[in-house]
Amino acid sequence: MDIQPPAVGITASGSCLPARQLTTQQLQDAVGAGSGLHLADGMFEKITGIRTRRFVAEGEYASTLAIGAARTALEHAALDPLEIDLLLFASATRDLAEPATAHVVQAALGSRAHALDLSNACNSFVNGIDTARAMILAGRARRALVVTGETPSRAVRLSPADLDELRDGFAGYTFGDAGAAVVLEAVPRGGILDIDTETASEHWTLGGIPGGGSRHPRGDEHTYFRGSGRELRSVFEKIGADILTRVARRTGFGWDAYARILVHQVTLPYLERFLELTGAPADRLVVTVPELGNLASATLGVQLARIHPELRTGDRVLMIGLGGGVSLMTIVWEVS
Repeated sequence: MDIQPPAVGITASGSCLPARQLTTQQLQDAVGAGSGLHLADGMFEKITGIRTRRFVAEGEYASTLAIGAARTALEHAALDPLEIDLLLFASATRDLAEPATAHVVQAALGSRAHALDLSNACNSFVNGIDTARAMILAGRARRALVVTGETPSRAVRLSPADLDELRDGFAGYTFGDAGAAVVLEAVPRGGILDIDTETASEHWTLGGIPGGGSRHPRGDEHTYFRGSGRELRSVFEKIGADILTRVARRTGFGWDAYARILVHQVTLPYLERFLELTGAPADRLVVTVPELGNLASATLGVQLARIHPELRTGDRVLMIGLGGGVSLMTIVWEVS
């Protein structure tokens, strides 16, 4: 007799957006004023396809957004924070170098879970889901809360010295801030059916924020995002198709098997290129980038929170994460 392994699924989700909204033209105007460079009207929006984004205000942090999203997810799950026994803060952004931002979140929620941080650029949140699932399957936790709070706006260079510096940090002008959260626990059927990863660490130098670690512990110059979005896209195009082919072969699921497809979104042209390369049906995507920009690891969580209420038992969702470093990750989830 075949014994089916226990299933772990996502039972609730939530998101949190800062109140402060900024148009891309307003951001471009600030960069032009700060640098003295003459920038053609509408240039940033034309290149990125991003119209608006949300930025945190003074006194708001990565933990602020994570806490807001966590409270929403717990409310949707009808759970008391004390019913959570694993809390993962999984984000490219954090409040402090030490201690883990998970403790800041936990103190605000009033939970007493095993709490820790996990970071892997824009794949942090999906890596957090994978890690929480593994710990539940291993018997280390019964119910997990995975949260992210992303404030990449704090790494945007508003006063580039010249055009070279503008180009070097241009990928930062795609960013917006957001928080997201999910609850994971054992489910009677469905749940997370498949997870796959692809990692090409030889490309780790292509982009990121170099400050805050032992290489550059101090100095504002290292706190700005820098990197070539074009080079990163080229790497993802080279290695991305293989992971999607593997998932389809292993699961037997074609695009029509998914009610929704959630994919990390950097710019609108990049998203259009994804559709061109993969043949994914555009009407299954949850398009957030024109309105919210590049939300780093919160992207998929915000998309999930938006569509979660409309999902029904048996619906499948494919999540596709892309992160600097570089890494790709897929999660196939069936609603229980």
